[in-house]
Amino acid sequence: MNVLLWVFQSLLAAAFVAVGGMKIVRSRAELAETFGWVAQFSDTSVKIIGLLDVLVGLGLILPGATDIAPVLVPWAALGGVALAGGGSVVHLRRSETQLAAVNLVYIALLVAIAWGRFGPFQF
Repeated sequence: MNVLLWVFQSLLAAAFVAVGGMKIVRSRAELAETFGWVAQFSDTSVKIIGLLDVLVGLGLILPGATDIAPVLVPWAALGGVALAGGGSVVHLRRSETQLAAVNLVYIALLVAIAWGRFGPFQF
């Protein structure tokens, strides 16, 4: 199970860092081509969401890999649950059910990580 949790953590970390990095680096106009929801948010909000995405991604991997404060991994997973949950709400309001479903998959994986790392499969 520990290996499976690491696989989940790695895949989700890559996704969060990649998407968060795009939100930080690209302008809102550039992001609007890919992410329609950015039109409803300010530039600052989009950048903050991107920063939070990157922090979740790094938090899923670095504490466990470096053995420096590994208790932060499940907390990062819970932060990811909050971000993905908020994203699901935005997508559902925009009638983007497929994107909301993707966020629900992220939430399920993040909950599994939080459960495993808080509980029986701690570092």
